Amino acid sequence: MDARSHIRIARPSRDLAAAERFWSAGLGLDVVWRSEGGSAPDHHDLLMLGMPDADWHLELVHEPARPVEPRPTEEDLLVIYLDGPVPDGLVARLEAHGGKRVESPNPYWNEWGVTVEDPDGYRLVLCRRGWSNG
Repeated sequence: MDARSHIRIARPSRDLAAAERFWSAGLGLDVVWRSEGGSAPDHHDLLMLGMPDADWHLELVHEPARPVEPRPTEEDLLVIYLDGPVPDGLVARLEAHGGKRVESPNPYWNEWGVTVEDPDGYRLVLCRRGWSNG
């Protein structure tokens, strides 16, 4: 493992079509892989979203025969550091594609960003700060 090792963030989803609208049409991520496993036992539907050349992607899974109910908490966050203002148009687009703007229990995220719940209840934070590891 090194600093360029790829990261996959995997989560269950109730509705992959709704999730795709939020993450792709709303946020602007590309669909990097999609598969439909059908209703056979131990098969699942899969949607992977990401950005070209990124070292991470978001994997959303739905198993029709044995659906797993998403159980996010208000601290399950995917934070994107924008290094600038959070565009009002982006927040509006996320809301138009199934997102819900919410307050964070952590005042840091309310001061430095905007928190939006996806259709499964997981939270995306758009932070106006930049990320620096040094």
